[in-house]
Amino acid sequence: MNVNEDVSSLINQYQLLQQQLQAILIQKENSKLELIESEKALEEIKKSEIKEVYKIVGQIMVKKDVEDVKKELEEKTSDLEVRLSAIEKTEQKISEKLKELEPKIQKLLG
Repeated sequence: MNVNEDVSSLINQYQLLQQQLQAILIQKENSKLELIESEKALEEIKKSEIKEVYKIVGQIMVKKDVEDVKKELEEKTSDLEVRLSAIEKTEQKISEKLKELEPKIQKLLG
């Protein structure tokens, strides 16, 4: 393999990692927004003294027991926190790989 092929290979790898990082950041942002929504809904349910709430299911609203919805929201919040943690770990790994590739590419180009 010559220098041009090495550089080309590293640049391709770098670009793929950048694309993966962008996708991860989008997932992270979406998960954060979903987590905020769930936490706010859970907070409102806990403040309220009502016994039933309406939950959107598809394109309709269904009346549900507030305790059932509260449990669902707590589980969803927990799942989202785990997902966010995993996304952040993946983001960190990709960022580290990008940082490792940068000097290698610069060395081959310089």
